[in-house]
Amino acid sequence: ERGLCGGFNSQIARFARDHIRKLLADGKTVKIICVGKKGFDILRRDYASLIIERVDLREVKTLGFVNADAIAKKVITLFNEGGFDICTLFYSQFKSVISQIPTSQQIIPAASASNGEQANGSAVYEYEPEPGEILSDLIPRNISVQLFRALLENAAGEMGAKMSAMDNATRNAGDMINKLSITYNRQRQAQITKELIEIISGAEAL
Repeated sequence: ERGLCGGFNSQIARFARDHIRKLLADGKTVKIICVGKKGFDILRRDYASLIIERVDLREVKTLGFVNADAIAKKVITLFNEGGFDICTLFYSQFKSVISQIPTSQQIIPAASASNGEQANGSAVYEYEPEPGEILSDLIPRNISVQLFRALLENAAGEMGAKMSAMDNATRNAGDMINKLSITYNRQRQAQITKELIEIISGAEAL
């Protein structure tokens, strides 16, 4: 929201922009929901007409599940109205303080995960209530959870990027101060030497 984190925001925006460009090249219709000010500022330069929603989090002190749930409800409402058929989430995956990886994840429809193993048993599962009722509650909740996880990962990555950026800025400022101090001392020494020479020359003339 506030920047001061190096290229953190521009990396995610560039990653999303490449994906948008590919979809448009394939003749797809693209709609964008921007979360945060910086991503919105970057994407609107090229795709202002595609942005249908902007979520402003500048007044949010601490990210909570309620923030993700509010975004999820907007996404689900748009999907139920036939606004799109595939929703892809872009965020920065937190690896370490110095490593944040731009990531994309399809959340609608949910991407199927497979570990390559086949079930050998013949167990029969019973559901209470019916599977349809369970899914009607779990699917929206899953979207909210995935969005919340992405918000937290992104927030952690942003804090790490800010720490790195501020550390580099502090180190660079220290180096600059040292260089300026050396330059100042040299000029001061040269001025003192010049004044001493002038005093000595004046004394010899007398």
